[in-house]
Amino acid sequence: MTKKRVLVTGATGFTGSHLCQRLAADGYSVRGLVRDVSRASSLQAGGVDVVVGDLRDHESLRRAVSDIEVVYHVAGLFRPENVSRRDMWAVNVDGTRALLDAAVDAGVSRFVHCSTAGVHGGIKDPPANEETPYSPGDYYQESKTEGERIALQYMAERRLPAVVFRPAGIYGPGDLRFLKLIKAINARRFVMLGPGTVLYQLVFIEDLIDGILLCGSSESALGNVYLLTGEHPVTLNDLVRLIAGVLKVPPPQWHFPVTPVYAAGLLCELLFKPLKIHPPLYRRRVDFFRKTRAFDISKAKRDLGFHPKTELLRGLETTIAWYRQMSLI
Repeated sequence: MTKKRVLVTGATGFTGSHLCQRLAADGYSVRGLVRDVSRASSLQAGGVDVVVGDLRDHESLRRAVSDIEVVYHVAGLFRPENVSRRDMWAVNVDGTRALLDAAVDAGVSRFVHCSTAGVHGGIKDPPANEETPYSPGDYYQESKTEGERIALQYMAERRLPAVVFRPAGIYGPGDLRFLKLIKAINARRFVMLGPGTVLYQLVFIEDLIDGILLCGSSESALGNVYLLTGEHPVTLNDLVRLIAGVLKVPPPQWHFPVTPVYAAGLLCELLFKPLKIHPPLYRRRVDFFRKTRAFDISKAKRDLGFHPKTELLRGLETTIAWYRQMSLI
């Protein structure tokens, strides 16, 4: 039986690398698009055909999609604070359009586009579902919103069979985004900004990969948008208590008003961004304490049979064990 040929963009990233590994293990012929081949040795060892390219290099995209049946578009420029809006647009918007065009020309049979639950911004009336209006709150979310709109346009015009998925906060072995939070709690220097009652919803990486593969294989998925996250949101207070329990340290007790810190973040951005210096504090990080992020995944359950298996406590235990194994905490 001929292996189905798939392309994964962003193959060396957290989600992309896990997706490549699962696809290869499931018997697919996997091509991974990477910018830096020196970071792809583990992918190559796992049987992934690594090709060098960039979303801003349209010719490299045409080469990457040659003879491909399914594209999983996971790559994106993610929120470094000294990156301009123009750079975000070049990768997350123009690059997405260029990849879609290349996929159309190559006769790709399905395009699975990774958006973000962040297109909804802070949720005013939780939980949000796929019909909740866009409300992006920063350059990254704005660029992902526009990239999603382009993918939806190609779907609506029947130019390409496609599926869009919106993941929420992704965590698990290999992730470094939540490391700063966990290190602060472990060092007993974490301070909660605000009351800690806003809701946050995470998805364990293996559960997310399950959902992505369903988007890539289910006939009912075509032409649809899906939120993919864990079963239930938790308050930030509860999340921090769970992490402290796994770390076996006392749960943090300190709270500080969020408004002055948010103002300080704005000031840091105004001072440091013109100098191309990474700000020590910025508003997006403070938004973690201000904005509710809670989602309804019933559509993905109904259409795809998506059912996250990893309880938050077990996922945190697995993630923190990996951090310890890697001597990160």
